[in-house]
Amino acid sequence: MINWLRERPEIRYFGILPKADSWLASLWWLVLATRGLLPALFAVAMGSLVGAVNDGDDLTLPLTMVGSVFVLLQVLSPIHLVLSANLGSRTAAWLYDELTLACLSPPGMAHLENPRHINDLTMARDFDLGISGPPLSISMDFIASGLVEFIGGLSSAIVLFFFAWWAPLLLGGAWLSTHWLLRESGVWKDRNTDQVQSAQRQADYAYRIAVDPPAAKELRLFGLSDWIVARFQGSRQLLHDLRWEATRLRERSVALSMVVVILANVVVFMAMANAAMDGEIGLDQMVTFAAAAFSTSMIAFGGLSWALDGAAAPAGSVLRLREQMAPTARLAQGERSGLGMPHQSVAFEQVTFSYPGFTTPVLKNFSLNIPAGSSLAIVGSNGAGKTTLAKLLCRLYDPTEGGIRIDGTPLVGLELSSWRRQVAAVFQDFIRFELTLRENVAPLGAPDSDIVASLVAAGAADFTGLDTVLAKAYRGGVDLSGGQWQRIALARALCAVRQGARLVLLDEPTAQLDVRGEMEIFDRILDATREVTTILISHRFSTVRRADRICVLEAGRVIELGSHEQLMASGGRYRTMFDLQAARFAGPKAGEAVDGLD
Repeated sequence: MINWLRERPEIRYFGILPKADSWLASLWWLVLATRGLLPALFAVAMGSLVGAVNDGDDLTLPLTMVGSVFVLLQVLSPIHLVLSANLGSRTAAWLYDELTLACLSPPGMAHLENPRHINDLTMARDFDLGISGPPLSISMDFIASGLVEFIGGLSSAIVLFFFAWWAPLLLGGAWLSTHWLLRESGVWKDRNTDQVQSAQRQADYAYRIAVDPPAAKELRLFGLSDWIVARFQGSRQLLHDLRWEATRLRERSVALSMVVVILANVVVFMAMANAAMDGEIGLDQMVTFAAAAFSTSMIAFGGLSWALDGAAAPAGSVLRLREQMAPTARLAQGERSGLGMPHQSVAFEQVTFSYPGFTTPVLKNFSLNIPAGSSLAIVGSNGAGKTTLAKLLCRLYDPTEGGIRIDGTPLVGLELSSWRRQVAAVFQDFIRFELTLRENVAPLGAPDSDIVASLVAAGAADFTGLDTVLAKAYRGGVDLSGGQWQRIALARALCAVRQGARLVLLDEPTAQLDVRGEMEIFDRILDATREVTTILISHRFSTVRRADRICVLEAGRVIELGSHEQLMASGGRYRTMFDLQAARFAGPKAGEAVDGLD
């Protein structure tokens, strides 16, 4: 039972409040408890005042008690509202910190691509944006109000013990039973089922397509505006229907609840009336007990509100992600420094790899030796496993079977951060920082001379000044084209080489450039990285001819390996694909490549 309570989302949510701000959380609970006791204290104070008037006693103390309780009732509510807003904001910030750590702390990246985490990630990422519910700064006041009323009802019921032991049990039990009789599933049942989360995710996706710039051109060009609005409305309507179904009163009729509550009140108040008529209780006690009986009804209107359900669900998602993500992306931590490597070779030895959750291997018994200081181009069709090789070299994943050796040392035996400092990579989906050009090329800092030299080598020297922000959302900022951004990303990798990186990985970094532009970039890169090991990954066979060796990858296996001249002479897969791609740029004679390709 204790373990069940500990795992309840509501209990776990309350457990994170002191972690977010212990002082603020303590004050929030103190004010909440005080507000909850005030209805009972007010009933006692009123009874005391009536008794003093009835007996002709001095009214100073009773009036002071009534006035003090009344003032507290009026003052503590707005104070608690401010405390709730601040505590909610602190809690949201703490949860975002935890989510950030959960996503960034694991050394690998399997946790970010694992289907098991998608629902929790979606819930946790946007929980405080007002999409699936009010922000925590607002929800905390609803949560506080529900708990204040519940505590107020219980404390008032306790006062009835001084009238008769059975009165609070009967009256309090009747009001408490309404929670079960009406069965508000938004309180007693998690509303965030898989179906609800799926509808939420689809609604959010349609909303982002509608309001974000990347899809704007095609939505208008293909006349998809009404279509996307209809999808958004349909998903939101389904979401509202599901939540309404989950929160509407059911299983027992309201009439039954009314009967139970009315009967309990009739019995208690008739007993009070009889006791007053028989002289068993005085007028002052009658007022106190009657006021307490009225306030006991707060039990029915308080408790664990829908706002707590909406706050606890994303908090639970964050806590689960923190617990589950780290093991998913755990990597072995080596002890040997990787600084200065590779200076001999990079060797794949019978590497087999499958992504988590999938049984079909992307690579199977893959072996390849890359001499240090050489350039290797890996070409192949989509899905051949090219990007997977880059991820394994970066140690974002470890092989399922087999291994990778750097200068004869297992890659898993190298200290992870030192090895990654030796790798400069540009992926097809490279990051675009909304920062200055200087910070885009060298986020961790580098001499301006190295930054400028890297921009020149990438063909990006004349785009803008180093202090210009690369986003029009900022004053003085500029927007770059896709091809210009790719050159900035390449400059970032070249700058890393100037800072000591020994292995350059280029995974389709020029996909938005034409063939001639890509050839020019590859030529620049090979010239700038002659002293280090360079691996170029591309699906364009016709643009990698300057690499020392070319590896043709298909279905996770090496099917051809050699220089451009050797592979062309062998007449195999490379020659076929090269001729097909080069023919698009040929002159009048079909199959004859243009200058720069042959």
